[in-house]
Amino acid sequence: RLTGQHQEINNLMQRKNAVEEENACLKNEFSILNQKFKDKSQELKDTEECAQKKEEQNRLVIKNLEEENKGLNTCCADLLSDLEKLRKQEAQWKMEKSGSDAIIKNLKTDLADAREQIKELRSTCGNLSSQVAVKQEELFQKDCDVINCKKELQELQNLCGQNTEYIAQQAELIKQLQALNAN
Repeated sequence: RLTGQHQEINNLMQRKNAVEEENACLKNEFSILNQKFKDKSQELKDTEECAQKKEEQNRLVIKNLEEENKGLNTCCADLLSDLEKLRKQEAQWKMEKSGSDAIIKNLKTDLADAREQIKELRSTCGNLSSQVAVKQEELFQKDCDVINCKKELQELQNLCGQNTEYIAQQAELIKQLQALNAN
């Protein structure tokens, strides 16, 4: 019977050791889980703080966006007003352009007429230039004729001078002959 109790004590001791080991493992696991819980709690706290900050930032962003939206609405109203003014200006400019287009059309017609007249005048100038060239040639020929006439006149004057001298000599000879004849 003692051996049976011994055996039972041994079994109980082994069970106790196993339970203590299991208890130590559980304590260790509990410690790890507790640390994880603390980490997660801190993470949750940090996340909540971050979420609050984000929420505050979002409120500020929304407030800024609302103010910016008001400004943009005012700007849009101004732009629409400017657009209306520009449309009125455009209508006025279109009317002015229509008048300008008519003037330009008339000027183009006048320009075409002027070009035609210039073309005719150039043709006339070309003809006149040809006539001037012919007249210049004729004038050059006349100048040559005048020069030749002057030369001939000079020669005739020289001959006339010689003739006058010769006549004077003959008259002198006739006088001498008459004087001799009278003697």
